[in-house]
Amino acid sequence: MDLRKLKTLIDLVSDSNVTELEITEAEGKVRIVKGPTQANVSMTSNAHHAPAAEGAAVVHPSTALTATSPEAPAPDVPTGHTVKSPMVGTFYRSATPGAAAFVKVGDVVKEGQTLCIIEAMKILNEIESDKSGTVTQILCENGQAVEYGQAMIIID
Repeated sequence: MDLRKLKTLIDLVSDSNVTELEITEAEGKVRIVKGPTQANVSMTSNAHHAPAAEGAAVVHPSTALTATSPEAPAPDVPTGHTVKSPMVGTFYRSATPGAAAFVKVGDVVKEGQTLCIIEAMKILNEIESDKSGTVTQILCENGQAVEYGQAMIIID
């Protein structure tokens, strides 16, 4: 990431009410967290140095964590078959508000059964199971925006 762009981002966070900003680009990922007196910046990329803004501390991923968490929790790695979003849109568990969800954790599903709906450009797209099994996790909340390839449901 361009150093001038990084400095601008740090300045924007420092001068605004935003407490956390995360940006992902092809070159890497930048996360800026503003604490009571300083901003912490962590970068995940091929860059070795980042500019330090006045009142900001540069934190490399291998040396420290953000001020908000003393220890990084181990990410939960879902086991089983992952049903991923085929498009960008809004995730819905049921066909209409107040209706029963298509599936719940613990439900046995068959291949071809509707699992959820993704609304994209005012079109409701039914997402069907591509595997038979038991739903072990639903990773998205009703009404949540989902990205292409994002894990939504885990089937064992």
